[in-house]
Amino acid sequence: MADGVKPRVKAPKSASAGEVVVLKTLISHNMESGQRKDKSGNPIPRSIINRFTCEFNGTSVIDVQMEPAISTNPYFEFEAKIPEGGNLKFTWYDDDGSVYEETKSIKVG
Repeated sequence: MADGVKPRVKAPKSASAGEVVVLKTLISHNMESGQRKDKSGNPIPRSIINRFTCEFNGTSVIDVQMEPAISTNPYFEFEAKIPEGGNLKFTWYDDDGSVYEETKSIKVG
């Protein structure tokens, strides 16, 4: 597991049925492409968040595959239509097998 990894999500706490909401995510992660070398000339192993997903009540909202060119601390902003109250599950997948999750509930009123 990479050091200092922290997922952050900004999502509304409530919405109207059928409303399109803006979701913002950021994960603090020092990405390493695998292209650089350390001071001794040894390759630094690749360490990136290689996939990000968001589900609403088990239904996929977004599924993104990332490559080594992705920036440090990847930020995503996207929209989702909220048909009913429920949970948004955000998941980041790391090269080393680590999985980072965050869940946000949205009430429909």
